[in-house]
Amino acid sequence: MGGEVVLELDVLRCTGVQGAVEVRAMPQRFPGPRLLSTGLPVKQVMEPKETEVGSGWVSSRSQVSKSRSIYESLFLRGEDSDVKICAFEEEWCLHRVYLCRSGYFASMFSGAWRETNMSTIEMEMPDKNIDRDSFHQALAYLYSYRVDIPPCRVIAILATASMLQLDGLIEQCEEVMMVSVSIKTVCTYYYAAENYGLQHLRYICRQWLLDNLMIWQSDELLPEISLDLMKQLIASSDLLVIQVEIDVYATLKKWMFLQLEPTWSGPPSALLAAADLYFAKYKSDVDDAPFLQTEQGRAFVPVFQQLRLSYIICDLPSAHIIDQDALIPATWLTPVYKEQWLTLLLAEQSRELGPAGVQVSDSRGNSMRCGRQIYTDEQCSWSWSGFNFGWDLVVDYNNKCIIFHRSALNNSCGLGVSLLWQRKVAFRLRVISLDETGRAVFRKDTDYHVLSLRKDQRLEVVNLEHEDLRFPIYVACNFLYLPAEKGNCEPT
Repeated sequence: MGGEVVLELDVLRCTGVQGAVEVRAMPQRFPGPRLLSTGLPVKQVMEPKETEVGSGWVSSRSQVSKSRSIYESLFLRGEDSDVKICAFEEEWCLHRVYLCRSGYFASMFSGAWRETNMSTIEMEMPDKNIDRDSFHQALAYLYSYRVDIPPCRVIAILATASMLQLDGLIEQCEEVMMVSVSIKTVCTYYYAAENYGLQHLRYICRQWLLDNLMIWQSDELLPEISLDLMKQLIASSDLLVIQVEIDVYATLKKWMFLQLEPTWSGPPSALLAAADLYFAKYKSDVDDAPFLQTEQGRAFVPVFQQLRLSYIICDLPSAHIIDQDALIPATWLTPVYKEQWLTLLLAEQSRELGPAGVQVSDSRGNSMRCGRQIYTDEQCSWSWSGFNFGWDLVVDYNNKCIIFHRSALNNSCGLGVSLLWQRKVAFRLRVISLDETGRAVFRKDTDYHVLSLRKDQRLEVVNLEHEDLRFPIYVACNFLYLPAEKGNCEPT
């Protein structure tokens, strides 16, 4: 029963009318399911409250008992059936008045379908996700408004509920899926959310992937991510990048390898080496042609085009990796090198301070993405390779505060250290904490700010002193280099 959800939403009251059964739903609002530490709902059964019989109302306990009696006699035994549903080489003896609770059957019996007056209806399922058990459960739901939905069965039940237009059952399926998103289910749930129009679930799954893609890099998750989905993730400025952009490239290389070799198995630590070996062999077999220009590689071009190459080629070791792998065509890289070189010259020789006050937007997705995992609540400092344009930026974490400062003594800042007394840059910072399933249990975001720092100046960016943090935490930053408008910069 682990992870199984039981929801009781309604009890039924029925009266006999001319040999048929008239059923009316009596909704009862129950509180939402209590959650275990795993994030899955506890099986929850509400005790009915007794009401005064003298007031004309039957006790809730009596109503539940009557509801169960109806379910057993009418659905399970098919007593007084007026229509027979045939599917999966089985027959269900049912009742039109109950079936009409489904939008699908209500339309069927409204007079517009040839089955309107038929006593036996043969059904074929248009969705391969629908099976005999899910169909049976959906029909039972029409009689009792009660259904057990374990996560392992939720897709089949959702597919059946969607076909039969059972909005209440669809909502229950979505609730089960939202609390059971994990590395094993996230992609399946995402595709189901797209197929069946569950926009909130789709958002939750997409956010899980943005938070976890760079963390859970295994042959369990990566092969399940489609080309279209990976393109969306890599294009997003909300992707949680643990180090710098070259790590996004490495992730794509592993993902592409697993798409081409889906039977590969091994520890995550061996995945990158296996991918490197595969593409090195392919490179030698095709006379050094860039892989993305080969017949096998062309399908992956739209995904690799989402890489922010300008933040890869400005770091020498990263540039060497790109050149040695020869996955990316030179025609992609040449204009990027030119653009970055001119931008660097502009930053160094024009002695620009950057924007004094602008409306910052990353709508084009051109920010530098970088991040850091902090394992314990202890002081630490770091800088990001490739972060340049004269910015010798150092990040400190101390006493639950994140601090930016400049230090010309920092030797790892990339293409050069500007000794200008003041520089400006636009940034956004996020702090995220995830539980063991990858669900975000803490999230704090800032908007984009234009930050001005003098040399050796320290600035507190985020204070988490009063937050209950669960370690490890992830610090993610987006930086935008925004040169000043022409003729609007003053030298120092």
